[in-house]
Amino acid sequence: MTSSPLRILLLGGTTEAMALAQALEGDARFAPTYSVAGRTRAPRLPALPSRSGGFGGVAGLVAYLRAEGIALIVDATHPFATGMSANAAAAAHETGTPLLVLCRPPWRPQAGDRWQGVASLEAAAAALGERPRRVFLTTGKTELAPFLTAPQHFYLIRSVEAPERLPPRSAFLAARGPFSYADEAALLREHRIEILVSKNSGGTATAAKLDAARDAGIAVVMVERPPLPAVGEVAPDVAAALERLAAHQAGRRPTERGV
Repeated sequence: MTSSPLRILLLGGTTEAMALAQALEGDARFAPTYSVAGRTRAPRLPALPSRSGGFGGVAGLVAYLRAEGIALIVDATHPFATGMSANAAAAAHETGTPLLVLCRPPWRPQAGDRWQGVASLEAAAAALGERPRRVFLTTGKTELAPFLTAPQHFYLIRSVEAPERLPPRSAFLAARGPFSYADEAALLREHRIEILVSKNSGGTATAAKLDAARDAGIAVVMVERPPLPAVGEVAPDVAAALERLAAHQAGRRPTERGV
């Protein structure tokens, strides 16, 4: 007798999701499928069975879990991917499927930081004030609408792909992290940035911009992350997630080989 591989739906799109997927490659204990939202045309994918695009809301995700025999969901989406996280929590509850949330800790202000915490992108746009300023905007390509209502500012906008619409006074930089401190410091100097707007995503891939802003005395408007759904276990990093997956696999009932 042997234990069948644990069928996992890994909701990805983050650095941690990719690291977890790569750690699972070739591990016979697990049978993961990696899923991304499909918002970028060329997403990074691991050497695992993968899918791109939505499920069709909670009902579609429930149907997928049942059809594929998914035994565990790992939500390793972006901390601001509230829609997908809410759907995963609801589908896990409806189907009785265990849910593991891989959520990196948020950034915390350090000595010398000039942060202003806000609850939303709309509040971030308002926090820029009426006086024209040079803004480094790192909130993603799909969430620029609040800043279109403040066209007096110059915006340096960085994302993996170009937004559909840019503010009238702006420059776009296509780039994918991780970013180095030296490059971030040079970028702030080159564009004479006065203020940085960021979501509190946490992690290391884009943290260098905060270090560079601190050393340059540049203010930061930080959009605080939404709360996690009150469902499932939470792992703060890939190592902890792997431990929880191993525990779930070890606790399953053995089955006849091939059954």
